[in-house]
Amino acid sequence: MKIRNIRLKDIDIKKINFKKINLKKINKSITLKLFVVTALVFIVFISSTLAIQSLFFGQFYMSKKKNDLQNGMEKFRVSYNKTTDEQKIAELIRDFEDTNNAKMLILNSNGKSKFITRPGSEKTEALRLRLINDIIKKWTMDPSIIIDIKASNKPVTILTDKRGNETRYMISAVPDNSKDEIIFAVTSLQPVNEASSVIKEFYFYFYIVALFLIVILSLIYSNMVTKPLLELNDSASKMADLDFSKKCNIKREDEIGNLADTLNFLSENLNKSLTSLKEANSKLEEDIEKERRLEKMRKEFVAAVSHELKTPISLIGGYAEGLKDDIFEGEEKDYYIDVIIDESKKMANLVADMLDLSQLESGNFKLVKEEFYIDELLKTTIKKFAAVFNDKNIKFDINFIENTKVHADWSRMEQVITNFITNAIRHTNEDGSIMVNMKQQEDRVLISIENTGENISEDEMDKIWDNFYKIDKSRTRKLGGTGIGLAIVKNILMLHGSEYGVKNTDKGVKFYFTLKKV
Repeated sequence: MKIRNIRLKDIDIKKINFKKINLKKINKSITLKLFVVTALVFIVFISSTLAIQSLFFGQFYMSKKKNDLQNGMEKFRVSYNKTTDEQKIAELIRDFEDTNNAKMLILNSNGKSKFITRPGSEKTEALRLRLINDIIKKWTMDPSIIIDIKASNKPVTILTDKRGNETRYMISAVPDNSKDEIIFAVTSLQPVNEASSVIKEFYFYFYIVALFLIVILSLIYSNMVTKPLLELNDSASKMADLDFSKKCNIKREDEIGNLADTLNFLSENLNKSLTSLKEANSKLEEDIEKERRLEKMRKEFVAAVSHELKTPISLIGGYAEGLKDDIFEGEEKDYYIDVIIDESKKMANLVADMLDLSQLESGNFKLVKEEFYIDELLKTTIKKFAAVFNDKNIKFDINFIENTKVHADWSRMEQVITNFITNAIRHTNEDGSIMVNMKQQEDRVLISIENTGENISEDEMDKIWDNFYKIDKSRTRKLGGTGIGLAIVKNILMLHGSEYGVKNTDKGVKFYFTLKKV
């Protein structure tokens, strides 16, 4: 089954059709529209107010004056009918005139004015009555008017004609049938047209100032409204580019504030989701890469095993057939039997090493670490090779640092040291020498195994750690090497987090590795 790796980097974000929004365009659009709408609303409102006042102020003034005067007359008539005390009546007249800014006169059934003394100067009162008499006389010259007023039993109001610069008056009459009298009230009308003209001129200057204030306030208001919207759009645009660093710093207790909080919440959740997706994708890549490496290792393993086992199997098969056919006799027969046994041991060693290497390279191998003295391990391991050193007449020099404690896997480190020493023995000629040295390096200890002999070419320095790589295949086979010893060493040291390597020296070749001290 093939696993297809869908990686986040394969998704071209630029190809996703995010609708890009021009911030400058939005800025101009929203601010301008809001400014125009706000300004127009204020202008229409003020213009309408001024126009209504200019057109209907006069009519409103007349209507209001008429209603107030008639209502006042009705109230006065009710109070007037309840008393006969002239002093009380005089107070009622005074209150009415002060309240309505009007002059009052009462006519009896004969059409004569009924003089009612009002507190104050008699001369002033006489002038008041004469003025009222003159106005009312013009209005009541027709007797039918008096008859109509009495018949209606409700206030009747008229306006005098305007002649030149004369002041116009509003006259209101209400019959008092209980006393067979008519109550008149006269009030002068202010020159509304003149006042209206002044008001219009005032409105002109007011309108100019108002327009200026409207423009300023509309700009301020539109900026106050659009600023958080632009910030929201900026954050949303950053989110569209998968940049979640931008946050909306809008602290408002309204819909815009709620929207900002929601956008921040969305940004945080998207960031977490994408981070989780990236981590999952990275893990998937690692798993697939690991699977590929294992598959490659399996193929290389099978190919290498086939190649390595081909020669010993051929030898064993050929010699076994010869022995079966009695081709060999005597000492020759014993020799070939020994060859078969030797090749069988080599095959067993090779299979054991390959299984060991397979475990180490699987990625699932667990070290069994413990604290121990590395110098003791070196001494114990080296003693096993004493006979070999004597057989090849190899001089062995040791430089130990006593009581150097490390935290590592004892058996695997023994395997590392054994491989290095075995490798050194194979490449050291008779009468050569091997030097094992320990050196302190801050929190680590450096261990090196150096042997005399030929140097390794620079091209092969890195290759010697690969599986089944042999510098001198014929010589290695003769000495019994499997070709995967250094590959096993490399994997063990990598699991320990050790630094390791090889370098040429004046005498030969030096292998080294480090371990962390306790």
